[in-house]
Amino acid sequence: MTESKPLTPAAFASDPLPKGEGIRAIAFRGGGFSATPRPVLSWLGFALMIGLWQTAGSLRWVSPIFLPSPLAICQALWRLTASGELGQHLWASLGRIGGGWIVGTLLGLVVGVGMGLLASLRAISMPLVSALYPIPKIALLPLLILWLGIGETPKVFTIASGVFFPTIIATLSGVDGAPRNLIRMAQSFNLPTGAIIWKVLLPAALPGILAGFRISLATALILVVSAEMIGAQYGIGAFLLTAGNLMQSDNLLAGVVVLSILGLGFGAVLNAAERAFLAWR
Repeated sequence: MTESKPLTPAAFASDPLPKGEGIRAIAFRGGGFSATPRPVLSWLGFALMIGLWQTAGSLRWVSPIFLPSPLAICQALWRLTASGELGQHLWASLGRIGGGWIVGTLLGLVVGVGMGLLASLRAISMPLVSALYPIPKIALLPLLILWLGIGETPKVFTIASGVFFPTIIATLSGVDGAPRNLIRMAQSFNLPTGAIIWKVLLPAALPGILAGFRISLATALILVVSAEMIGAQYGIGAFLLTAGNLMQSDNLLAGVVVLSILGLGFGAVLNAAERAFLAWR
């Protein structure tokens, strides 16, 4: 009796099946639903949308008061940039976003890691997070103005509170998703707790944390506009409110375009961070 060989991929590579009558090659089906990038189609779709929009504006299918053409929006952007008005509003908003996001993110990371490591802290904090997270943070701005006064502090605090909770949830999910076998292996080698957290737990949780950063940055952008509409002299939100009240629809949409560019810029920064810190994947 001849000994049968184990059916492994290496066995098939070294001893392929003979081709003959009744035997046919089977197509590879293990693509895993991987999406093939098609940047040309993306740009074509965007250009088609802009072209149709400009055509509708040029032929007066739509009133420019209700929907300015892309050319009119670009002219408004150029005018606002040349006068320095746009830069003044933009820098005011970026300062508030930066301060609020940094404070909310640092606190959220500390609390999220603590909840992932300490069962007692999780038991105390999880009901509070579940109760406070759904509250619209912009609704607290008038109360924060009463507590903290009129100025930058209530706006930055509003942004920080909106960033704090999604950062906690993303960090906690990342810590919970860290492979326990790696943690047990590190413990078996007698690594200190701090080294396990820094070298094993946080790198494993980093993909989830960076995904949470995308949500928190979008939240910060939404909140800064809302806060500036309620009580600010300068900022993209204050600019949008003034343009809307004066029916300056071209300036209004120019501000919306600036917000969209900011969102794309934040996404590009996070993409670069993922390439730098998640190269091991």
